[in-house]
Amino acid sequence: MRIENAPTLTIEHPDAGAGQSVVARGVWQVHAFSRRGFKDIEKTLKALAGKPVTWDLSEIASLDHIGAQLFWSSWGKRRPEQLKLDPKQEELFERIEKSGQIELPRTRKSHLQWVITLGGGVLSFFEHLRGGITLIGQVVQDIGRFIRHPLSGPWREISANIYHSGFQALGITALVGFLIGVVLSYLSAQQLRTFGGDIYLVNILGMSIIRELGPLLAAILVAGRSGSSITAQLGVMRVTEELDAMLVMGISHGYRLIMPKVVALALAMPLLVVWTDAMALIGGMVSAKIELNLTMRYFIQKLPSAVPIVNYTIGLGKGVAFGMLIALVSCHFGLRIKPNTESLGRGTTTSVVTAITVVILADAVFAIVFSGVGF
Repeated sequence: MRIENAPTLTIEHPDAGAGQSVVARGVWQVHAFSRRGFKDIEKTLKALAGKPVTWDLSEIASLDHIGAQLFWSSWGKRRPEQLKLDPKQEELFERIEKSGQIELPRTRKSHLQWVITLGGGVLSFFEHLRGGITLIGQVVQDIGRFIRHPLSGPWREISANIYHSGFQALGITALVGFLIGVVLSYLSAQQLRTFGGDIYLVNILGMSIIRELGPLLAAILVAGRSGSSITAQLGVMRVTEELDAMLVMGISHGYRLIMPKVVALALAMPLLVVWTDAMALIGGMVSAKIELNLTMRYFIQKLPSAVPIVNYTIGLGKGVAFGMLIALVSCHFGLRIKPNTESLGRGTTTSVVTAITVVILADAVFAIVFSGVGF
């Protein structure tokens, strides 16, 4: 069944070689191309591509940009030598021809590109350093204001952050701590049994977990879990313009958003360190019982004398420092997120990686500073 005003192509004088003429008729608009029979037109256009024929488009009833683009593509993106157009169609093909001539500027590659990249990285590092120092100063001022006026402080925000960053992290820290204790105890027992030093397993587990592994594991887990959440929360507030609304209402970002998170993690992290230490030691006890037949009673009795009390203090101090560093790094990158989704994802990833790196660097500083303490 023939559709009225359907786009058609008629080849006149098909046996005349170079004297062929192609006449287009009907409505060449986008709504007409969805009808049946359009595939035959596409095949005809492909078959005529590159042939020296005369094109007559003056009998087309209506032509839009999509129809003109079909002809333009079949012509190899240039006008054929023999072309007959309606004056109304001339402007349309001129626009298509001009748009095809636009060329993007070529990017110049410099031989000193590595110097430019290095310089940009150094400048970016100092920019982040300056922003971090500014943020620390702002938090110190906000904490001073909170101490002077405790009744008007953001207690609800602090409580909510302790719940989200501390209480809700108990499960994952317990699981990872227990498994690390099992693995460390099992590997240590294999070596101690060779030299007959089974009783020193308590010393190895106690010192390594309480002084180093417990605080470091808890900090890395909190950085990946809570740090990313803080950055994403601030980033979404930037995307939805909530931060701008707070400034309009005269609400300080630092006092209501940043300071509560820093205080909450400074309070929650030492408790998470104690919890992770306990779970890791329990895992070590279970593994020691299975591998070396050391009773849990002996393990608990030997632990206080094997690990001096100052190591507990160092572990708790690490927890406070790690918690504050994670909160500061997360808030720093959260506030620098631009109002688009790409920046949100990139900023969250950078925040987690930076927070973990800063925690490891801080742990190395603690190890150097307190190298002669607690042994």
